[in-house]
Amino acid sequence: GVAMGMTAPVSITAFPAEDGSFQQKVKVSLRIPSQFQASPPCPTDESIKIEERQGMTIYSTQFGGYAKEADYVSYAAKLKAALGSDAAYRKDFYLCNGYDPPMKPYGRRNEVWFVKE
Repeated sequence: GVAMGMTAPVSITAFPAEDGSFQQKVKVSLRIPSQFQASPPCPTDESIKIEERQGMTIYSTQFGGYAKEADYVSYAAKLKAALGSDAAYRKDFYLCNGYDPPMKPYGRRNEVWFVKE
């Protein structure tokens, strides 16, 4: 019963298939606003879970435009190539982040994150 508004980034956890495309399973995460973090309201929809994301070190790349799955897959491949084989990061998932509302046509910000091991 509490309205919190939209937060940024909207973070999608992608679990890549062998060819780099998203598997059917993705997880969408939204940041709980600061004023609710100490005591978040309980979701009424049981498919919504509150999770605490621990601190992490990431490798990141940024790009603009209206991001689609193909864009995230492409930039994840570019980030992987830039890191080479020496960087230790989680290979079983990566994070796709969008920072802008749909009605913002210019100056959009999207990121792909690999979590450092």
